[in-house]
Amino acid sequence: MRLFRSRTRKTIRPSLAIATTTLAVLACTTVPAGPASAADAPYDVLVFSKTAGFRHDSIAAGTQAIRELGAANNFTVTATEDAAAFTTTNLAPYEAVVFLNTTGDTLNASQQTAFESYIRSGKGYVGVHAAADTEYDWPFYGNLVGAYFASHPAIQQANIKTEHRGHAATAHLPQTWTRTDEWYNYRTNARSTARVLATLDESSYSGGGMGADHPHSWCKTYEGGRSFYTGGGHTQASYAESAFRSHLLGGIRYAAGRSKADCRPETGYTTLYNGSTTGWSQAGPGNFTNSDATLTSVGGMGLFWYSAKQFGSYSLKLDWRMAGDDNSGVFIGFPPSSDPNSAVNNGYEIQIDPTDAADRTTGSVYSFKSADIAARDAALNAAGEWNNYELLVEGERLRVYLNGVLINDFTNTNPVRSLAGHIGIQNHGTGDDVSFRNIRIKELGGNPDPGQNTTVQAEAFTSQSGVQVVGKAGANGGSTIGYLDPGDWAGYNGQNLTGVTSLRARVVSGGAGGTLQVRSGSQTGPVHGTATISNTGGWESYAEVSTALSGLPSGTANLFLTVAGSGTGLYDVDEFTLVRSGGTGGTGTGPVVGLAGKCLEIDGGGTADGTQAQINTCVANSARQTWTRSGQTLRALGKCLDISGSGTANGTKIQLWTCNSSGAQNWAPQSDGTLRNPGNGKCLDVSNGSSADGQDVHLWDCIAGAANQKWTLP
Repeated sequence: MRLFRSRTRKTIRPSLAIATTTLAVLACTTVPAGPASAADAPYDVLVFSKTAGFRHDSIAAGTQAIRELGAANNFTVTATEDAAAFTTTNLAPYEAVVFLNTTGDTLNASQQTAFESYIRSGKGYVGVHAAADTEYDWPFYGNLVGAYFASHPAIQQANIKTEHRGHAATAHLPQTWTRTDEWYNYRTNARSTARVLATLDESSYSGGGMGADHPHSWCKTYEGGRSFYTGGGHTQASYAESAFRSHLLGGIRYAAGRSKADCRPETGYTTLYNGSTTGWSQAGPGNFTNSDATLTSVGGMGLFWYSAKQFGSYSLKLDWRMAGDDNSGVFIGFPPSSDPNSAVNNGYEIQIDPTDAADRTTGSVYSFKSADIAARDAALNAAGEWNNYELLVEGERLRVYLNGVLINDFTNTNPVRSLAGHIGIQNHGTGDDVSFRNIRIKELGGNPDPGQNTTVQAEAFTSQSGVQVVGKAGANGGSTIGYLDPGDWAGYNGQNLTGVTSLRARVVSGGAGGTLQVRSGSQTGPVHGTATISNTGGWESYAEVSTALSGLPSGTANLFLTVAGSGTGLYDVDEFTLVRSGGTGGTGTGPVVGLAGKCLEIDGGGTADGTQAQINTCVANSARQTWTRSGQTLRALGKCLDISGSGTANGTKIQLWTCNSSGAQNWAPQSDGTLRNPGNGKCLDVSNGSSADGQDVHLWDCIAGAANQKWTLP
């Protein structure tokens, strides 16, 4: 709830003094995990413990521990070592499968196929300890578990650093968790494809082999399903430890979809709060206690704000928990002031209170825009559990992610307010008990890199006439703007047009088609370019169109797309990309979309050097289709998109290879939508111009207008 504003559920004092109060700092001690959450809906778990190599004597203890966890937490457990259980029919009733200290090759080809389908249907996987010592020749499994076992020293005590304490598997843990187990070294670092939950402190034991960044437990989404892995669980004694059992329970609940979490890979964030309140100030009454790197609201109404710095474009992440029916919010975009009303009048609040009205409930931009309530409800953890926000601010556009799910997309059009400024968290009043952890930020910079394209979801318009948002399968972001007739238009405020030379749009049409005009200033402003859209073969068949742009204003301006043609229902627009020239690359993570809306991927999700790159139907959150732009490189599965042998001949294989800073791994986006290797001037090309699933990509001479050489980057 916004500051100094009444509400019906609780009575607010009629007047509150405005003063700066001192943060109450308590001794940093381990606190309980918090109030118990509401009981999970019943579900079923399969525990699989077949071994074809070393057999752990803790398997029986682990199976019994999971049975006991199930009896106490509303899930049933079936345990088996029979791989014949891995059929589509047999796996269907289970929400999660636990690989408990499996070793060696445990499943045949048909069983592997059944399990892949199971994960792709949205189900979950839990890997315990030697689950990383399993199925080395099955690329799908290797990507699912996150990393393979390499070696281990003798059993000994070690310190575990709890890196992410907003996940059900680690929320109960102290910042340093000391225990005895067998500590695995892994062949690769899982951080590039997973959210690391805990790491090993190699200075606390002997035999570590991964250095300062040694992941021990992590979570991820993969091919539509969920994955959790813990390196603990070698010893029988592990399964009698309360903290380890809760760790395992949290992983099972996440994999089964009963506890939600943001398990996207995360790098490059700067800590604003993780125990230290340096740089923070209190405005207004009340305060926050500070215990176990956790801020908990006391009284109010006040605001605890980061006074050390203002921020422009950024990604702000933080974990929060309500004790019960409570109220708080995160404020952004306000100027420095000891008056909390400054945040109310000049900034925006992203609300935390799922019981209030739609435009002032969890995920809403308070009193300005409701969250997508259905998406919010599906992503929200109940009171007593931790949730995660990402507030992604790009200029005057704000996207709100709850536990990794986009639930709000808001653009500021009020000149009195801005999304740029300070950030803060609210202490709402006595009885409103909300806690915060791990507040961190990644600054994105004020202006785009000259070579960084900007992609905008078409449905994220600021203003419109005649435009409808249409939910559509295959659309990036899940929706298009549709039912477009001549004269309809959509406006997009605050777009940075510096360096933009062309526009590329992803469209779909089962109608007559028409033209898409690009204007600035207003819907009747000057036309800077016109893209022609033909019937794409149906309302589910996507295509890309582009137009060169001229005469655009430099800097930030309002952009408008206007519709022209004959008839009605001409076409839909999924998204459009402002293409810049003259740069060397950019940053971003997501799919690389090419011919017929298919995604660039690595064949089978393999991670071996030389694995072929190809196109395939896009799958949400697929690791083998998730690319990170870093300078001129495109990276997936921890490796780089590479030209085999640094070849220059037409048809040279495009593959995955260990990143080595060579010219064969450089790809420069061009204004015409192509990706060119600067060294040889040739393009990334879908062979034979075929959009069939599994079609290879290769190197080829760049051909003007060739659809099989056009790509949309994240």
